[in-house]
Amino acid sequence: MIKITLTINGREVSAAIEPNTLLAGLLREGLALTGTHVACDTSQCGACSVLLDGRSVKSCTMLAAEADGADIVTIEGLATDGVLHPMQAAFHQEHGLQCGFCTPGMVISAIDLANTIPDPTEAEIRAWLKGNICRCTGYQNIVKAINTGAAAMRSAS
Repeated sequence: MIKITLTINGREVSAAIEPNTLLAGLLREGLALTGTHVACDTSQCGACSVLLDGRSVKSCTMLAAEADGADIVTIEGLATDGVLHPMQAAFHQEHGLQCGFCTPGMVISAIDLANTIPDPTEAEIRAWLKGNICRCTGYQNIVKAINTGAAAMRSAS
């Protein structure tokens, strides 16, 4: 067992883990943060994406020990006092989801995109989403939601 300490959704957390514990496993099974979804276990779908020190990473293929000392934000940590993050609100407003399984990873990736490219074009949004798979929507409303969310994030800053 190894001991790690990280900040998750603004709260410092210490955990004793096996060296081969994946970050997704720690979040879901160790900390009951089940909004981080696991679908492929191969880093293909993006449903497990979380923000690690402000950048989106796929937690299903990252060892939890690699996150020692990091600041992690999961989908559960985005809303503040019951108010949705602007990107979450945009996904709701633009109906950027269908079954919702991919939505947490999409929202996390979209926040990273909007922080990296504050006014992304449709082509930039679609290129960024190549690491996220949605099996339901056809992506049109997801792209629209990210565009709306990015604009709301620009306005809020």
